[in-house]
Amino acid sequence: MENQFNYTNAFNEEDNLDLKQEIGRYLRYWPWFALTLVIMLVSAYLYLKYTPRIFETYSKVKILDESEGLELPTSAFIFKRTNINLENEIEILSSYLIMNRVVRELNLNTSFYEEGTIQASQLEILPFGFEQNIKQDSILKNMSYRLNILSDGLLITDIETEMEFSFSGFSTNNKEHNLPFNVDLNYDESKNYLLGKAYVINFNPIKQTSLDLKSKIQVEAIGDQSDLLKLIIKGESKELSEKILNTLMDVFNRDGINDRQLVSKRTLDFIDERFVYLAKELDSIEIDQEVFKERNNIVDIATDAELGLQQRVKSDEEVFRIENQLSLSKLLDTSLNSTSESDLLPANIGIENASINALISEYNQTVINRDKLANGGGSNNPLVKLAESQVLDLKSNINRSLKAYSKQLETTLRQLKGRNQRLSGKVSKIPEQERLFKAIQRQQKIKESLYLLLLQKREEAAINLAITEPSIKVVENALSGVYPISPKPRIVYAGALLGGLLIPFGVLYFMFMFDTKLHSKEDIIKVTSKIPVIGEIPDLKRKKDIIFTDPNDRSALAEAFRILSSNVNYILPIKDGENGKVIYCTSTIKGEGKTYVSLNLSLALSSINKKVLLIGADLRNPQIHTYISEDKQKPGLSNYLHDVNYDWKDALIDGFEKHPNHQIILSGSIPPNPAHLLTNGRFKKLIEEAKEIYDYVVVDTAPTILVTDTMLISQLADATIYLTRANYTEKNLLKFSKELQDVGKLKNMAYVINSVGASKSYGYGYNYGYNYGYGSKN
Repeated sequence: MENQFNYTNAFNEEDNLDLKQEIGRYLRYWPWFALTLVIMLVSAYLYLKYTPRIFETYSKVKILDESEGLELPTSAFIFKRTNINLENEIEILSSYLIMNRVVRELNLNTSFYEEGTIQASQLEILPFGFEQNIKQDSILKNMSYRLNILSDGLLITDIETEMEFSFSGFSTNNKEHNLPFNVDLNYDESKNYLLGKAYVINFNPIKQTSLDLKSKIQVEAIGDQSDLLKLIIKGESKELSEKILNTLMDVFNRDGINDRQLVSKRTLDFIDERFVYLAKELDSIEIDQEVFKERNNIVDIATDAELGLQQRVKSDEEVFRIENQLSLSKLLDTSLNSTSESDLLPANIGIENASINALISEYNQTVINRDKLANGGGSNNPLVKLAESQVLDLKSNINRSLKAYSKQLETTLRQLKGRNQRLSGKVSKIPEQERLFKAIQRQQKIKESLYLLLLQKREEAAINLAITEPSIKVVENALSGVYPISPKPRIVYAGALLGGLLIPFGVLYFMFMFDTKLHSKEDIIKVTSKIPVIGEIPDLKRKKDIIFTDPNDRSALAEAFRILSSNVNYILPIKDGENGKVIYCTSTIKGEGKTYVSLNLSLALSSINKKVLLIGADLRNPQIHTYISEDKQKPGLSNYLHDVNYDWKDALIDGFEKHPNHQIILSGSIPPNPAHLLTNGRFKKLIEEAKEIYDYVVVDTAPTILVTDTMLISQLADATIYLTRANYTEKNLLKFSKELQDVGKLKNMAYVINSVGASKSYGYGYNYGYNYGYGSKN
């Protein structure tokens, strides 16, 4: 009759129902989704309320090319349009050196925060007087101070050491302290507004602040063929962010200008250094020139040379004249001594001595007068005698005068010859002196020309230094967005809604994906569609009133077992003249509820006025006694199987007052060899005898996965109910039960699912063990 009760027809279109089943599978947990949505939306609201607003500030600069000018365009200019390597400029802009300068200029290693109820918001500056007493480079570690403005003064706390500094007034200048700063609220008009507020002052090392700023600054190129760069920073304070970007551009521009001015500055420094040496060298050369002129008695080489030559010529002329005078004097002397008394002397022969010329003239005149007198008066004439004596006197005077004149001329001649010799030596030295003097002049001219050249270059370098072009052009000064970029309410709420749906969905998805438990008959049908599912027993949260004690009970539990008892009849074979039917209840592992179902099934069959016997055949771990409050050691099946003289009817128990047709045989004492007892033939005899008396014999057998007890007696059953438990039985264990049916070890098998509707949070651990307490003996 198995084909009469096959549930597979209802699932022939299983594939068409998968989506609906999956949706329904998740919708059963709608409270999870609703709760998660509420939590996420509330979290989003709190996040938006208390999360600091982050604004994006940006600026744009154009990198100027030093090569730009009136030069003709090159191929690189035509095709690449720019000679600027923007990647290099980006690296320089975001370099630690530039960031360090920005930090130092803005004193960014000192930061200020205003404490709120939940969070602290960053400030550009404090809203009152603040003076830092510590140098930037002296900050070697992080220091934090909390400033509380009280009604009667100030309270400053070192957050790290929790040391407190109290000031009675609103200024720290009124009291000595070792704080690295001073604050003064006395001159602040909004002092009353600041009462009760708290501020945090942080001091950080320069290096740490520079690295933090380096990580915050983002520099990117605008387009592939553009020389523009975009600088971006994100922060709480728009004013501080704008100041940082503007200072960064200024520092970068000054750095570029300094680089361009570096050559000019070094040129100026070099020239200034050379000027010192050149001045000394020029002074030394001029001194050498002065000494040379003094030593050689030179005013001007050319003039002195010309003058020397003129003096030499003049001196030669004088020597010639003196020598001529000497010759004339000797000639006159010869003429005077060789002539007779009556001979006249030559007059005006060139003697330049006036007295001698006068004597000669007087001599000649006297000779003429004597001759005249001698011709007229005779040689003995006294006048003639007088005239002759006058001639002799004059001749003698002339002779003396000539000798004196000759000596004078000789002396003068010697002097002139010595002078000529000196002049000749001086003139002969003029070429050497001229050569030495020109060498000195050449050195002087070289130094002077070098001095003038350096002076010119210095002026050029000074001009270049004064007119150095900027390295960047500011296209846009720092601008901050009107609205914060984070958090964005729409995105946050959309994320909250999405998270409220996806989080429980994801949790459930992974729970379902890693869930290996059986939950419904669909799981059984997916493994085997040939074995019918004849019952689903609902899960009962209560631990009592779980037994079908009242035949007239109309509870969900009673109805479920009535349905099960009805469905069992469909799988029992129909044979005329047969006695009672034998129904086995077994399971794969311990805890699936086979004893619970066996007992209630037997009671459900008894409730329709059928005589029912329940046999506890689980000799290893009996459980029926726990439901009827009987002693576990009460004689039962094991006693009958072991003792041939024991009548099984003596072990019958009427456990339920309202079920007069229901009787129970407990398992009895736990034997050491259950398998041997079950196969000694007495169990078969018991079943045969019971079938003669009872309409149904329900046998609670042992689980099948580790012991063979049930398989040893399985052929005595007319039907086998195989128990599974929702959220407990592993799906892979269904293959084991399917194989038992396929190979014929279990007869006429059908599934029953226990605890349907159990906890929908599949948060169990996956324990495949079968901790049933069975030994290895058979």
